[in-house]
Amino acid sequence: MKDMKWLTIKVLLLFSVLALVLVLSAWNWQEGQPAQLYQVSLNRMEYAIREFETKNHRAAKDLQELETFAGISGYQGITSLFWIDRQGESAQKTIDKQGDHPEKLQDQKATGKGAKADDLDVETTREKFWNNDGQNYAVIATETHYYKVTYHFSHSEKKLLFWVIGEALLFLAGIAMLLWYLWHKLLLPFHRLSRLPYELSKGNLTVPLLEQKNHFFGRFLWGMDLLRENLEHQRQRELALQKEKKLLLLSLSHDIKTPLSAIKLYASALSRNLYKDQAKKQEVAEHISQKSDEIEQYISEIVCASSEDFLDFQVYAKAVYIQQVLEEIRAYYQEKMRLNQISFRILDYPNCLVYADPDRLVEVLQNVVENAMKYGDGESIEIQIDREEEYLISVQNSGCDLPQRELLHIFDSFFRGSNVTNQAGSGLGLYICRQLLHQMEGEVTASVERKGNKNFMKVVVALRVI
Repeated sequence: MKDMKWLTIKVLLLFSVLALVLVLSAWNWQEGQPAQLYQVSLNRMEYAIREFETKNHRAAKDLQELETFAGISGYQGITSLFWIDRQGESAQKTIDKQGDHPEKLQDQKATGKGAKADDLDVETTREKFWNNDGQNYAVIATETHYYKVTYHFSHSEKKLLFWVIGEALLFLAGIAMLLWYLWHKLLLPFHRLSRLPYELSKGNLTVPLLEQKNHFFGRFLWGMDLLRENLEHQRQRELALQKEKKLLLLSLSHDIKTPLSAIKLYASALSRNLYKDQAKKQEVAEHISQKSDEIEQYISEIVCASSEDFLDFQVYAKAVYIQQVLEEIRAYYQEKMRLNQISFRILDYPNCLVYADPDRLVEVLQNVVENAMKYGDGESIEIQIDREEEYLISVQNSGCDLPQRELLHIFDSFFRGSNVTNQAGSGLGLYICRQLLHQMEGEVTASVERKGNKNFMKVVVALRVI
């Protein structure tokens, strides 16, 4: 939990530092961009202008002529070229890159040289030349002319940089939000539950779990709180049963002492031959038998009280569709049977309402199927359903060698058949099944059938149809 918290903090710090670095880099790049982009073009243009003047002894008529002379398709970012001679006698503005028509400040001679100064107001020309009109420009000076070069710098590179910065910041923000979401929605609720198993192991069952509107842990919290309540209820019930047991044993032990003492006295008298009369001896024998019956009754009460401990099942029977139960059995055993290489089938069945506790009915069918796996030959288990006056669920397995005489006792408590071999068990599974079904107004029976050269065990669960 602490590691995740520190990881989230580190990512947020990294996000902040990187954002600051990117913004500062973009700012520095923006400040130095014009000089970096256009200095090369201006230097190349200055070199071409000087070469042109040296060879042609005049200024270039326009930007296109200069580009043609230099053998290039254009200068990056340059929009126009405007020149005057150093005495301010003539001036010209060339066609710019955006298609503007040239503004002729004077008529051009055939030689390409500017007009005389008396054809144009020198001051106006010089003022217009040096006025920037809000444009970016640079001046190139040669021996005979001044060249005013206007340019604009593109924002495409700046836009690309800011787009990359924005994408990086969004990516980091997404990671930070994901970590925060995982920490807030998953790890923090789980951390609150981390001590619950430890508290349950210590027997601390009284503190309820607070409900949370959490899509991931809502059902888990509800289930854990229900488990806690059930454990608390069972503990209270166990304490009550223990108290009742002790009181019952104390009471019965006290009650048994009286007839047991009488039996001992009668036996001692008979052994010493104190009774000479045959009728008296007969009377003493009847008293001993009577006291023995009292002791036997007390022992029956003890056995009955002991059996009630595991007979007190909580069953909440209601109307339930049988498909809900059978599909749960299919989902639970399909993969398990495949791994054990046992053929397992649930035949087609009509889905209808039966009177049962779905959880307890699943427990009953699981007990029956587990017995079929343990005591069968491991070849096939089949569940078949018949709809008659009752809803009959038959679980049949191959390879049963249980003697017919033992079928009457397989639903008795603690009874284990002669076919158990080395299989572990308590002899209570089918007994519990019958007790549960009785509380659901149902019944369970068993039979062994011979088919071909094999015996098949069939356990039939009968349920009331609604």
